[in-house]
Formats: sequence, C-alpha cells, structure tokens
Amino acid sequence: MRIVMKFGGSSVADGAKIDHVAELVKQHLKGNQVAVVSSALDGVTDQLLELADLSLKGKTSQVKDELEKIKKRHSEAAEAAIPIEAFKHGVLSTVSTLLYELERVLSGISILRELSPRSKDYVLSFGERLLVTILRGALQARGAASRDFSGGEAGIVSDENFGDAKPLMNVTKMQVQKRLMPLLEEGILPVVAGFTAVTQHGDITTLGRGGSDNTATILGACLDADEVWIWTDVDGIMTADPKVVKNAKVIPRLSYAEASEMTVFGAKAMHPRALEPILEPRIPVRIKNTFSTSAEGTLIGGDQEASSGSIAKAVARVSDVGIVSVGGTSMVGLPGTAGRIFDALGKQGVNILMISQSVSESNITMVVRRNSVQKAVNALEIGLLSKGEVREVSYEDDVNIIALIGSAMRGTHGVAARVFKAVADRGINVIMIAQGSSELNISFAVRGKDGVEAVKALHDEFKLGA
Repeated sequence: MRIVMKFGGSSVADGAKIDHVAELVKQHLKGNQVAVVSSALDGVTDQLLELADLSLKGKTSQVKDELEKIKKRHSEAAEAAIPIEAFKHGVLSTVSTLLYELERVLSGISILRELSPRSKDYVLSFGERLLVTILRGALQARGAASRDFSGGEAGIVSDENFGDAKPLMNVTKMQVQKRLMPLLEEGILPVVAGFTAVTQHGDITTLGRGGSDNTATILGACLDADEVWIWTDVDGIMTADPKVVKNAKVIPRLSYAEASEMTVFGAKAMHPRALEPILEPRIPVRIKNTFSTSAEGTLIGGDQEASSGSIAKAVARVSDVGIVSVGGTSMVGLPGTAGRIFDALGKQGVNILMISQSVSESNITMVVRRNSVQKAVNALEIGLLSKGEVREVSYEDDVNIIALIGSAMRGTHGVAARVFKAVADRGINVIMIAQGSSELNISFAVRGKDGVEAVKALHDEFKLGA
C-alpha cells in the first residue's frame, strides 16, 4: 500500500512520544510506501505566536527567554528520540541553524515594529520545520532511510492568503509527484512539515490552524495514496463527546458527507477542510490512536448509501455561539434584504454558522460565534436599523447548537418528530431550527444551560451508545 500518515501535536508532544512515533512508522514500512506528515511539538505554535507578539512590542529580553525555552524543548526531544549519536549531532546542528534563522526574523519584526501576515506565517512555520528534522533523525536512527521537507520543499504551492492559504492543486500535484514520488519508489521515507506551503513566488504560507490534516490529504491526493491515516490521541470519531455522554462509542465507518458534517461540528479527530482534496479521487481516511494502535478507529470513505445502518450516527454540540435576529414588517416583500444583512456582516468579518427565516419574511435569525455577537449587532444597527430597513436587532449570547447527523436520515419518515419529542420530554425549549435539503443533519439551537441535556436526550433516543 501507499500510505500517508499524519501525526498531530499530542502524538509528538515530547521526545518519548517522537520515539514511539518513529517505531510505529517503522513497523508499517515493510511492504508499504509511506510518507509522513507531522505537526509541531505540542504547544509550540502558541509559543511562536507569543514570540511574534513580543517582538512586535520590542520586548527583546522576553523574546530571548522564550527562544531559549523553545531551543531547550527541541534539544531535549532530540536527545530522547534519537539513540545514535551521529544522527543526533546532525539533527541538533540543523535545529540550531533553524533557531538562528528564527531569531533573525524576530529581530527584524522588533526593529521595524511591524508584523505582517506574511511575516507571521514565516514565524509560525518553524514549529513544524523543527519537528520534522527531529523525527527524520529518529527514523534514520532506526534504519529507515528518510528525508525531511517543509511543505513548500515537498511541492505544496498555495495562494497568497497568508494565515489561511488554499493549495493550488494542479501545480501542487505536479511538484509533489516530481519531488516525492521518486523517493517513495526508492524506498526513502519523506517526512513533511504539516501546516506549511509556499506561494508561487516562494513566500512561506500556512494553511490555517489544524492545517497539518490538510497537508496529509493534499499529499494523499497528489501521490495517489491508497489511504491517509490521521494518527491522534482518540480512538476515532465518536457518537458524542465522551465528556458529556458516558456511553459514547467510536463510529467504525462514516461516509465522506457524514464525516464532513462531523468535522464542521467540531469532531476532534480531523480538521474540517481536510476532506476536500481526497473527495474526487475517493481516497479513504482512517482515524487512528497513536497510543492505542490496536483500536479499530474510524474509516472515512464511500457514498452515503454505503454507510447505511442506524438512522443517525452522532450528536454534535457547538457551545461557543450566539444568536442574532433581525426583524420588522418593513422586510416583508423587500428584495435584497437578506443580501444586505449578510453583506453588512461579511464586511465586518462575521462568519454565519446557521440561518433560519420565517416564510412571513419578517424575521431572519443567524448563529454566529459568541465572540462575534456584539460585532454583528453593531454592524446591523449601523448598516440597516439606522436606515429604517429593519425594525429591530436582538441577540442572545448563551446558546448551544445541537446537530443530529447521519446519512440514513435521508428519506426516513418521522426523524424530526423523534428529535423534538426527545428534547421536549426533557423540558428543553428549542429556539431555532435549520435543516438542509440533503437531510444529513438536523440542527437546532437551545439555551446554553440545556445543551448537555439535549445531547444526552438524542443520544438515548437514537440508541447511539447501544
């Protein structure tokens, strides 16, 4: 098989865990072609963000202290993960070179008192670049021929949307195949820094937080992999948050459409955008536990019909949201009102998660992130209320969104009735409802105090823990 394996920050949190990952990869090399993608050491991306901020403020002594902490963490990780001195020496030398480069970048930010999105991406890229150097050394020390690459060196080319770049797949596929395919055919293991790419002009970009998952599926698509394995610290995607529902269990199989819904609603195991590159080539994705390798995990792949079984697969909850409502009879029959509402929010960078509108056209209700509620209200009051286009703007900032997800709900009679009866029987009031025509999920809003109980009600009603 040709497999792309991705390891998240919790899987490579320190030297002992990097050692475990190297041994795990080595076990799968026999008879397989393997490419590895890695995140940074756990917490390092946040440290780098803080370093950039300190440099912008000119706090050079604190920058020096934080750099020393990062150097110490990576040196200790290399010491623990690489048992052979010759390999360890080479890795530590490369680590020092990268940290010197980082120090120079931070010095430039401090002198100019300027931190552009481009400069921030450059700073953030060092976490993954440092880690893959150590992981490559750990693999070589175990007899696995390997080479490390930044995302750009591996051939991943993106647009210039620094901080949340999108891959340019045509040129990326050509570059990745040219650079990595010969190595795989020679039995050499590429170790690629997740999260990072380059523009067509060679500037380093990042693919957004959680972007290492995206790196793995991009490489999977470009290399025509048989499977992509996402190694994490959970056994797979679960029927509900196990911290909320004690009898939640791992879902053995999900369709691409179901998995997409789950990741958007915050399933821990995978980043929402990561499925995009492998949808057309239909490459399966496995979610596996780095620390419990015998666990079956979750297999993502196939059509909705192929994933039939129970009516619902999972219950998801989004807790950090609020509701903003716009109303008034002046909206009735007035073309373009919804467009102006969404335009006003879009200009302020407010992302809308869910929408509901009454057929009377006198009310539009939207769910936004809690930290965007006041921004949304201000934008609507200034843009529409002050001009008399709407009569009122109201909000509620302690709300939970509950979603029941499963492809078998499509065309099944009575699902919605069971959903709302189950929550009503627990004394829970539903304050907003939305369902797309795909019928893959039914989403509704409840007050924050009712969110956990609503999840439990649906999990019990559809026997997801059975």
